[in-house]
Amino acid sequence: MTSAVTDTTKAQRPRLWSRSIVRSSEIRILLVAIILCAYFETANHDFLLTDASLRNLSQFIAPVAIIAFGEIMLMIGGEIDLSAGMVFAFAPFVMHFAHEAGAPAWLAVIAGVVAAGLIGLINGAVSVYLRIPSFVTTLGTLFFVNGFTLTISRGTPVSPPEDGMFAEFMGAWGYSEIIWTTALAAIMHVTLRHTRWGLHTIASGANPLGASEAGIHVRRLKLGNFILAAVLAGFTGILEGFRISSIDPQAGGNQIMFLAVAAAVIGGTPLAGGSGTIIGGLIGAAVLGILNDGFTLIGINAFTFNMILGAAILAAMIFNIHVVRLARKGGA
Repeated sequence: MTSAVTDTTKAQRPRLWSRSIVRSSEIRILLVAIILCAYFETANHDFLLTDASLRNLSQFIAPVAIIAFGEIMLMIGGEIDLSAGMVFAFAPFVMHFAHEAGAPAWLAVIAGVVAAGLIGLINGAVSVYLRIPSFVTTLGTLFFVNGFTLTISRGTPVSPPEDGMFAEFMGAWGYSEIIWTTALAAIMHVTLRHTRWGLHTIASGANPLGASEAGIHVRRLKLGNFILAAVLAGFTGILEGFRISSIDPQAGGNQIMFLAVAAAVIGGTPLAGGSGTIIGGLIGAAVLGILNDGFTLIGINAFTFNMILGAAILAAMIFNIHVVRLARKGGA
């Protein structure tokens, strides 16, 4: 009898393992990233084995991933921030003007982050308390912030504070951005999975009415996540300003925002809300970076990258919605 039970348990293990792979968005997208790395390394041995390639890859992944972390928190709650790319361009100019006014570099950085947070506060207040869809709210702030940034900058790039070691710490060193990304990923993962704020965000995204009746402050959570998303976007823009030693009013824009949303979706965060992972968003950004650098090294143009990106988003959504649903039925 014991032997039969043991044999049955052993037979079930492969099925349980396969189900866990299907259900875990992080494992699925990690496998895709590994396969892509193997393919591009085989096609071009300079893909991962040189310092320049690793640096380029990390510098593509870092800004997309950090902005994606904020978008994931919003998307779990059924919201989105379309203005993140413009906040990305705006915050470094606030930093620049604060430094020009006499503030030390660290205080100027804080000023830029606070200015980004204020935009997030406006987005959240209008969306949550005036009940305007976040798509419409942030579309409006997208254009407003873009025009405001171009006005205060007169459309002219400026330089970030030149402060030696502080500049290196904030992005001027080649790998400092990816270190910031890794640290923020760890913090955000713990916040989402192991704190009341994160767990309530997931609960309110899955069932807003039920969460509200259970005593969860859904509006407060959404407002806080709008602020968080804008702060992360602004901070990313500041890091990029230090990295390239230039602050451009046309930097970022809608491209980086859509890449961040794509990373979130590919990493397993549905637009309908209710679930999502920070680690999945990080790996999703890595997949986009691998595709971008890999295609560049093997001589495929940017138009093809956009085609593959669109196909990847559609495939990820189809897989997340239908395949996982079937897996849950099979495991019931």
